Amino acid sequence: MNEFDSGTGDEPVSKSQLKRIAKARVDLGKRLATLPEGVLAQLPLDDDILEAVRFARSIKSNVAKKRQFGHLGSLLQHVDTDAVLVALEARDADARQLTARHHRAEAWRDVLLERGDGALGPLLDARHDVDAQALRQLVRNARREAAANKPPASARKLFRMLRELDEAEPLPPTAEPAG
Repeated sequence: MNEFDSGTGDEPVSKSQLKRIAKARVDLGKRLATLPEGVLAQLPLDDDILEAVRFARSIKSNVAKKRQFGHLGSLLQHVDTDAVLVALEARDADARQLTARHHRAEAWRDVLLERGDGALGPLLDARHDVDAQALRQLVRNARREAAANKPPASARKLFRMLRELDEAEPLPPTAEPAG
């Protein structure tokens, strides 16, 4: 980046704005250092940046680490950081989607275990591809196991079944929150 705003070309960028941009690059470098190697390899980064990230991970001294992140920020100055940020945001969105699926399946499992067969109505109305008999059997078995203080094998199977249903097509929201 040069000292002129890319928008008009006439107005110089303030010193404060340049500092904010430099700090954002350093923060991006710190974020890159926390990523697993497999994810890092998928990002559109040069080899020298990848090497600098790996080196920053190996440094133990705080002062040296700070200096290395500054160096990493200066290397990121020559890279399209927007492409890197878009790739990271897509990865984060996928993780949020998986978490939401997990929470939906957990919420349905909790509601079904708490209220029994009576809570199946909204799920069966919304999803016609559900094996109602198997679902009812898992709910009954899980409730029976919980009452007898046995390991929750049926509750796990119920959760797996709900998660698979949610992967095929998102489950509807539960009628009322469990708990």
